[in-house]
Amino acid sequence: MARKSLLRKTLTWLVSACLAVVLLVLGVLVLFRFVDPPTSAFMLAYQWGDHDPPLQQEWVDGEKISPWMSLAVIASEDQRFPQHWGVDLDAIRQAVSDYRAGDGLRGASTITQQTAKNLFLWSGRSFVRKALEAALALGIELVWSKQRILEVYLNIAEFGPGIYGAEAASRHYFGIPASQLSAYQSARLAAVLPNPNVLSVVRPSPYVVGRVNWIRGQMRQLSGLAYLQDWAR
Repeated sequence: MARKSLLRKTLTWLVSACLAVVLLVLGVLVLFRFVDPPTSAFMLAYQWGDHDPPLQQEWVDGEKISPWMSLAVIASEDQRFPQHWGVDLDAIRQAVSDYRAGDGLRGASTITQQTAKNLFLWSGRSFVRKALEAALALGIELVWSKQRILEVYLNIAEFGPGIYGAEAASRHYFGIPASQLSAYQSARLAAVLPNPNVLSVVRPSPYVVGRVNWIRGQMRQLSGLAYLQDWAR
């Protein structure tokens, strides 16, 4: 009887703790729906690691970021962004199929998942982190609008060593605010997102040049800026 009572108390405590964590996370997500995050997990990790160069990041509202930048990251990272609810099951199935066929394991992460990872989690490819990333992405989609997701993502994404957010990247690489980014400049920034610590905006490798050209083609195929007007809310 004593053992059963202890087990019941332990299970009750675990359920209560899990519920408290869920409510805390939802509370933070609701807060960040209206309040700009002061930093992110990735930025904190960079600062704590005492890296060089020093971190650069400047938050700007979504309307102060060129719509070409939004279109470029969608074309590059997540063309089903308007349709999915945070997790793209079709992309995951394709990634698993490719892996079984002998290709390398790729993330198949949506923009929402990348936002969740950059804001709250850590780098790496463990299944635990991917599960947390997916759960957070579903919560973000529940609470935030698509425009808010893009706004946060474009303000915390890393575009080079210590360079976070479209505003800091635009000023660092092109000497202009993010609101003035052209379609070509936006594609150049989006091209390095898969690995900004290796891929370079200013010294693009043939791979990066190829990605820039591919992204620009996808931007045109998506009907340009009219694509954003069709679903933005």
